[in-house]
Amino acid sequence: MISALRHFRKPFRLLSFLALTGLLAACQVGVPGSGPTGPRVSGQTINVAMLLPYGSASAGDDLVARSLENAARLALTDVPDIQVNLTVYNTAANASQAAAVAQQAVSEGADVILGPLRSDAAAAVGVAVARSNINVLSFSNNTEIAGGNVFVLGHTFQNTAARMMSYSAAQGRNRVLILHARNLAGEVAREAVERAAVANGATITGRVSYEFSQNGVVAALPTVMSTVRSTDTNALMMTGDAAGALPLFAQLLPENGLDTEATRVMGLSRWDVPPQTLELSGLQGGWFALPDPSAATQFNARYEAANGTPAHILAAIGYDAMRAVAETAATQGRLGVAELTASSGFAGANGVFRLRADGTNERAMAVVQVQNNQVAVIDPAPRRLGPAGF
Repeated sequence: MISALRHFRKPFRLLSFLALTGLLAACQVGVPGSGPTGPRVSGQTINVAMLLPYGSASAGDDLVARSLENAARLALTDVPDIQVNLTVYNTAANASQAAAVAQQAVSEGADVILGPLRSDAAAAVGVAVARSNINVLSFSNNTEIAGGNVFVLGHTFQNTAARMMSYSAAQGRNRVLILHARNLAGEVAREAVERAAVANGATITGRVSYEFSQNGVVAALPTVMSTVRSTDTNALMMTGDAAGALPLFAQLLPENGLDTEATRVMGLSRWDVPPQTLELSGLQGGWFALPDPSAATQFNARYEAANGTPAHILAAIGYDAMRAVAETAATQGRLGVAELTASSGFAGANGVFRLRADGTNERAMAVVQVQNNQVAVIDPAPRRLGPAGF
């Protein structure tokens, strides 16, 4: 739903949204909801607008929308010291409609906006309400739209890369080869790993890109193997997921001589989605990162007990958004950027998290290893976030 394949670069954001902002000429970017200029909570009541993809042409969008809404309502039961008036607006998964209903929400007294789901709609909403001094806590994971009055609450490459490289370097797996697709998602992932490597004193031994196709994967194998052998690489970071090139690399790399004990295979995506991915022989012993499993289990059980159906995998983001807003309103009395980012950590559905002033988020994650086709936690998620992150 919020795949990194939809990412776009900040230098091109104005061009990407030129037509849209032309339609929203009355909504030019102004001062975002930051510091003491943010909306003041009226007594102990806040008006929250939630923009969800109800009414979309895609049948699955209603399921996601319902799960996000249910999770947000569940969060309200955990912050009893604030009264929340929650109003849901349908976006039909359309950026223009999302912008229009965001303006409607502001005119009806919204103090903050939760959603929308996808990055194009979230960016459009940010533009539409910027002059109103309203913050947008979107469900996107696209950090290219973050900043100003727009936050992204989805799990990001930056979070995962930081966690993985911190753990990897601490284990002596500090000579890392990056294997990524030759597309925008792959480039964003590569940059995240590079930054995390620098921050943790690791060395990038090489970068191998591949055309996003079966032939492209096969063509990249000799370069991967020669780079591993010539650079003393002891860790291979694969950025692809199960819907992309990961399964093919997991099969072909060992067949082409990769010793997965000497060179630890690591992932920037979740290898447990779908669970069958864990059965790939080339991933046995490999590492990847997960949201806090214990927190996720508790949330999923509570959600199902309250709603009678399992939570969608994205539901937790809806819970987190409402939790952050309600707690901030209760403790800070305003919903500006300064207040939303003041917390040292909210108790989220998938573990502790916080919002950052640049519009991104920081999340505590567990490092897990694939053992006998199952996930085993080898470094639990932190219970709190330190001054500089994990």
